[in-house]
Amino acid sequence: MIINEEQFKKSILDGGLVSRSDFEEAVKKAEANKQKLSDVLLSEGKISETDLKRMEAFVLGIPFIDLSNQKIDFSTLSLIPEPVARNYNIVAYKKSEKGLEVAMLDADDLPVIDFIKKRSGLKILPRLTDTSSIKSVLVQYRQSLTAEFRDIIQKEAISLGASKEEGEKPDEKSESELKEIAEDLPVVKIVDSLIFHAILQNASDIHIEPGERELTVRYRIDGILHDAMTLEKGAGLGITARIKVLSNLKLDEKRLPQDGRFKIEQNGEKISFRVSTLPIYFGEKTVIRILKENTHGFSLETLGFHGEGLERIHNSLKQKTGMILATGPTGSGKTTTLYTMLDILNRPEVNISTVEDPIEYQMPRVNQTQVKPEIGLSFANGLRSLLRQDPDIVMVGEIRDGETAGLAVNASLTGHLVLSTIHTNSASGAIPRLIDMGVEPFLIVATVKTITSQRLVRRLTPHKERYFLSSAEIKNLAKIVDMDRVLNFLQEEKIIGTNDTWDKIPFYKAAPSAEFEDGYKDRIGIHEVLAVTQTIRGMILKGSSQDEIEKQAKSEGMMTMIEDGVFQAVLGITSLEEVFRVVSE
Repeated sequence: MIINEEQFKKSILDGGLVSRSDFEEAVKKAEANKQKLSDVLLSEGKISETDLKRMEAFVLGIPFIDLSNQKIDFSTLSLIPEPVARNYNIVAYKKSEKGLEVAMLDADDLPVIDFIKKRSGLKILPRLTDTSSIKSVLVQYRQSLTAEFRDIIQKEAISLGASKEEGEKPDEKSESELKEIAEDLPVVKIVDSLIFHAILQNASDIHIEPGERELTVRYRIDGILHDAMTLEKGAGLGITARIKVLSNLKLDEKRLPQDGRFKIEQNGEKISFRVSTLPIYFGEKTVIRILKENTHGFSLETLGFHGEGLERIHNSLKQKTGMILATGPTGSGKTTTLYTMLDILNRPEVNISTVEDPIEYQMPRVNQTQVKPEIGLSFANGLRSLLRQDPDIVMVGEIRDGETAGLAVNASLTGHLVLSTIHTNSASGAIPRLIDMGVEPFLIVATVKTITSQRLVRRLTPHKERYFLSSAEIKNLAKIVDMDRVLNFLQEEKIIGTNDTWDKIPFYKAAPSAEFEDGYKDRIGIHEVLAVTQTIRGMILKGSSQDEIEKQAKSEGMMTMIEDGVFQAVLGITSLEEVFRVVSE
C-alpha cells in the first residue's frame, strides 16, 4: 500500500490543510533533500500528525481510526506482542469474522503485517492511526498485565492461605516441609508473577513486608516506593521459602538475616537478583534488588555530567596513576558512573581488574572478581591478590574499611589508576571519611585526583508543564541556592543569553498523564565534581574542615549538587520540586 505522491499532493491542496505558499516551499525542500513531502510538512509544523494521517488514509482508501479513549480486550491486544507493538507502532484492536483490524502509523510496513498474519492465522485489515492513539493503547498492555497478575496472585494467595492447616505455626515447619511448600505450584506462580511484574514496571527493588494481618508487596520505581499489592498473611511463608530456594539460602533459618542472589534470562536479557532477608516483629521481611546485567551504552553525558565537571573527569581519566572516587548514598548510581568510566578506559592495551560486591554489569575484557566474605574473599583480600596480576587500572566496588582504603591508596601510589566508591553525602566529605578510616592526609594528597558526588532525580516526561518563577519564588530560592552562580553557569554553557534574568527563564513541572501517573519517567544524575588542586592539597595537609574545602572548590569553579539540580531544572530535564526532594542541605 504505497501512497501515490501526486494524488497525496492534490488532496493536501484540495483539503485546504496547508496554504499554497507553504505547500510549494515544502515541495521544493522535499525534492532538494530527497525527503517525503509528508515528513517535511510534519517537521515544520505546517500540518498536524492527525490531519496528515487522515489524509494518507483517504488517499490509500483505508479507514483512519482514533483509539485514544478506546478500551481494548486483552485477548485481542495480546495477539501482537508488546515489543512488536512498541517497536513497529502497530496494535490489534478488533477481531471479527472478517479478520483482525490493526491500527498502524505506516501502512507500507508489509513485513510486520505478514508476521502478524502468520502469528495470528487471521486476515489482517490495516487501518491508519496517529502517535497519541498508539501510545494510549501501549499503556493498556501494562494495565492489562497488571490486572492479570494481580488476579493470579490474589487467587493463588487465597488458595495457599486456605490450604494452610489451622492452628499450625509457621515457625514449626521443618526444612523439608518448607522446601515442599516452596515447590508448590501456587507459590511458584506467585513469585514468578511478582518478579515478572516488577521487571515490566522497570522496578529496582521488590519489598515483601509481613504485617499483623496481611503481606504487603511494594516496588521501588524511579527511586520511589509504590504499593504493588496486598496478599493474605498466610502466603508469606511460601513466598519467602520460594525466594530462599532460588537464592540458595537456609530455609529453616528465621532468626538471623541472610543474603543471597540468583539470575534469570528473560527475552534474551540477563537479570540478576540480590536477595536480603531480615527478621522483623511479624515475620521475615524480604527485599529483592533487580540488576539488569547487560545494561550498557551509557556515556558520561547521558548520565548527566556536563561543562567543567565533565572536563575534570575526562582529564582525570587520562592519568596513569591516582584515585578517582565516586560518592553518594546507596542507590545513587555511583557504580553505574564507575562502569561508564571503565568503558571509556577499556582499551586493548590496558589490563583492567575489579573487585566487586556484586558484579552488577558484566564487561568484556575486564577481569571482574566477586567478593565472597563467607570464604574469606573480602574487598581487601581480593584487592591484595589482583595487584599481583599486574593490572593497569583497578576498580574497587566500595571502600568500606581502613584496610581496603590503605590498599587502594598504596595501589595508586605504585603505578595504578584506582576507581572506587565511598559512602559520603558530598564530594568534600570523602576527605574526612578517608582520614577517619586511618588514611594519612599526605597519602590522600598524593593519590586522590578527582571526587564526584551524585544523586538521582526523576526525569520529566515530554508532557511537562512550562512556567515562570514569581519574584517572591526567586527570592525564596535565593535563600537556598546561589542564583547568581547558577545564572553564570547557564550563560557559560550557552543555555541562556547573556542578558537573560531569572524572571525570563522558564522552569517545568510534572504533568501527570494516563501513561505516567506522576509525570516522571526514568532518572538522571545531578553531580558535583571536585578536582583536588594544589590549593586544596594544602588545605588537606593543614587539616581544614569539609566546609572550608567545599568553599575553596566552589571558588575554583565547582558546581554543587543543588546548583546542578537547578541547572537541570532550567534545561527541563527535571523539576525544582524533584531536586529539593532529593537534595536537602
